[in-house]
Amino acid sequence: QVQLVESGGRSVQAGDSLRLSCVASKRAFNALAWFRQAPGKDREIVARIRWNPGIEYYADSVRGRFTISRDNAENTMYLQMNNLKPEDTAVYYCASQWGYGLGVPDFDSWGQGTQVTVSS
Repeated sequence: QVQLVESGGRSVQAGDSLRLSCVASKRAFNALAWFRQAPGKDREIVARIRWNPGIEYYADSVRGRFTISRDNAENTMYLQMNNLKPEDTAVYYCASQWGYGLGVPDFDSWGQGTQVTVSS
């Protein structure tokens, strides 16, 4: 099973930018994704990238503000988050999958999460 480690989360002001990173221990997936979970809410997908080719998916709430990318050589995924809003506040998780689907059960391995807090 692949181990996933996220980093980059911190407290920022509304309108700021932030980049999250997720490093995978090995190339044992077909896609990586970012999920987030705010207090009292369900975990939701933010973006996903299929590794080869690099097909991207974005949730409507972040499309145009967030960009997902990957570094094939380093088995690393990034999430560039621009124009952050208070409603983006959540714990952000990295997840891997072999299959398809965008729901939580469709993913096989999860990181521990990194906190992003956006103040108004």
